[in-house]
Amino acid sequence: MAAPRGDDRMSRTLQVNDREKTAARLLGSSAKNSYDPEIDIDWAAPLAEAKPFIPLHRSSLYGTHLWDRLSEEQRIELTKHEFASIASNGLWFEVLLMQMLLKEFYRSDPRSSHAQYALTEVADECRHSTMFAKAVDRIGAPAYGPVPVLFQAGRLLPAVLKGPSAYASILVAEEILDRFQRDQMYDEDVQPLVRMVNRIHVLEEARHVTFAREEVIRRMAECNAAERAYHQFWTAAVAYGICFSLINPRVYKSVGLRPRDAYRVAWRNPHFLDTLHWGGEKIMGFLDEAGLVGAPGMPFWKKAGLIR
Repeated sequence: MAAPRGDDRMSRTLQVNDREKTAARLLGSSAKNSYDPEIDIDWAAPLAEAKPFIPLHRSSLYGTHLWDRLSEEQRIELTKHEFASIASNGLWFEVLLMQMLLKEFYRSDPRSSHAQYALTEVADECRHSTMFAKAVDRIGAPAYGPVPVLFQAGRLLPAVLKGPSAYASILVAEEILDRFQRDQMYDEDVQPLVRMVNRIHVLEEARHVTFAREEVIRRMAECNAAERAYHQFWTAAVAYGICFSLINPRVYKSVGLRPRDAYRVAWRNPHFLDTLHWGGEKIMGFLDEAGLVGAPGMPFWKKAGLIR
């Protein structure tokens, strides 16, 4: 039996109140615990000698015959370019995320805490994008970004992603990167500059993850079967794009390897596939519970290495 209209209205009112409470709490946290990378990072400090830019065992070629051919200096150089690829692709996705959040704000009552937190998150992401750009410039690497086909596809995302799949896509990007960064930020073998960039991003992204997770849960509860299938497909398709964008094939030129061959080796490398799977473990559990892991997107989840 359908619930009375009065019960429906009460349920919606409770959801709005919960959303506003969460947003108000996150606004307070943002006011107290935010960083300014321009000030909080010493960009003039020299880079540490002989320290990798990501842990060596997280390199895409670690454990392969190509890795065995590289000298220690080349291995460190490769991690520099892999960090630059991950950071510049993180920047690319932050820009897409900001477009989605601004669309959300455009449709919202600006007086609400929910709308104001969306703007606050945009402000955070502006600082993060600047921080990633400055970090790539500081280490002297190219801003690789995604391969051209993904760059062009990215133009479509703000149009096709909406509701749960928009927030779920944000979570996939943020939480995979978050797991990598948490692993590195206390690792004293990693470059200090990279560790500080990671620390700032991890601390501020924790708020963004809370905001997005609650939106996914609320909005999936409102979906019918067709809508659930739509969001399952697009979340998985975007996750696939995120995973394949992390390491731009051009990074391998930095150590004299042919990009196409090295990229093929990386995507057949059990160590790298384990790293991707490990990076997605936490978010995949949440998405499964929320109903976003289903048959329409399964081929993409498996190709991305997030489901085996």
